[in-house]
Amino acid sequence: MALGRVGAQAEEEDFAGAFPTLDEAQIAKLGRYGVEESVPAGHVFFREGERGSDFVLVLTGVVEAVAHFGDSGETTSTVFNPGQFVGVMNILSNEGAYVTATATVAGRVLKVPLAQLRAVIGEDVALSEIVVRAFLLRHSLLLRLGTGPKLIGSRFNDATREILDLLARNRCAITFIDVDAAPRAEALLRNFGFTVADIPLVLVAGQPILRNPSLAEVASVFGIQADVSHLEEVSDLLVVGAGPAGLAASVYGGSEGLSTTVVESVAVGGQAGTSSRIENYLGFPAGLSGAELAARAALQAEKFSAAILVGSNAKALRSVGGIHSVELTDGRTLKARAVVVATGARYRRLPVERLAELEGSGVFYAATEVEAQKCTGTVVVVGGGNSAGQASVFLSRRLDVHHLIRGDSLDATMSRYLIDQIERNPRITLHTRTQVKALIGANVVEAVVIETADGKRSQLPA
Repeated sequence: MALGRVGAQAEEEDFAGAFPTLDEAQIAKLGRYGVEESVPAGHVFFREGERGSDFVLVLTGVVEAVAHFGDSGETTSTVFNPGQFVGVMNILSNEGAYVTATATVAGRVLKVPLAQLRAVIGEDVALSEIVVRAFLLRHSLLLRLGTGPKLIGSRFNDATREILDLLARNRCAITFIDVDAAPRAEALLRNFGFTVADIPLVLVAGQPILRNPSLAEVASVFGIQADVSHLEEVSDLLVVGAGPAGLAASVYGGSEGLSTTVVESVAVGGQAGTSSRIENYLGFPAGLSGAELAARAALQAEKFSAAILVGSNAKALRSVGGIHSVELTDGRTLKARAVVVATGARYRRLPVERLAELEGSGVFYAATEVEAQKCTGTVVVVGGGNSAGQASVFLSRRLDVHHLIRGDSLDATMSRYLIDQIERNPRITLHTRTQVKALIGANVVEAVVIETADGKRSQLPA
């Protein structure tokens, strides 16, 4: 299967920027940051699972990238011709490669080391726009396929759901093998010498198998978490929370020369990072996705040497002699001369029985490509804020959406641009003065029971 074909078949989505061809002037600019090299046919640039690969721009010849996906050993591939570059977002995070890249026709390439690629992104606006957008779009395509690492676990297991949430929120492409649903899951466990008692298991090419790992361990293997070995004993600034506010604080601190550390429990970007499309963010008149906002903000923070620790929860704050200590749930303690607390909002849970049981099995708190993959037929979105509006608009590209709110209208809680889109969209049905009262389904959500203000109840398939 060709990866480009997957993009061509994507409903109502623009993947034209996923495989750009650079012009001579852009190639010349990049040439200042890398080294040209002649390669024979069959030369392997990097293999699936390898870390620290260079950014590869094809000058002459042809390069093919092959990725495995699903749990059956199937592969997908795409070809890069002169002027095109290889890679997805994980090249910037030091996560293992999702693909194996090989020269199928002898030629010349430009290799740009990771540090120099970061310099390009930080210094050249035009090239940054092309490269980051292509990486994000390709990553979205790979997420659809479920390429790369595998997570074996149970959707009823809290630790499994926490890891799934961590990886989904950080846009890591994985294949989830559910021992409660996949017939071959137990055989796969036996082949690796494990039992159901060992789940969740995380399998990443080139890395030891992780058995029931902590979130910090998973974050480290997937390149989500920064290398903390060089951290100063006492930082100038410690930021708790890596949403837009926390990342902004880290950028401002780092740009002023302060040694800066950021602690985040789940994902860079916070709640904003789960939005499919943000159109009212200053400086982006055409709008951008939450994933793009998070990726750009993280790159900017890292440009100013901020260290971002994902998968770490802060649980206590103490101050002695002007030095503040933040204790993490994994037992570590971080010290700083100043602390910014930017912990943002927590999701409000509906007062509905079995809600927690079905989280991850039909109940989700984000509407990104990861969640969209799991939705079929009809979807119910609950909430009157902008995140809910963005979710309805995004999901309506493929599904019929029922949008539920308790109030009389969206006017008091949602931005007008989103209200207009919802009102014009024939695939979105708005239910006012309506609440969810029950969830129906044995192992996954199949329908919801809703109640209107006059006490009438009905079922919506979902």
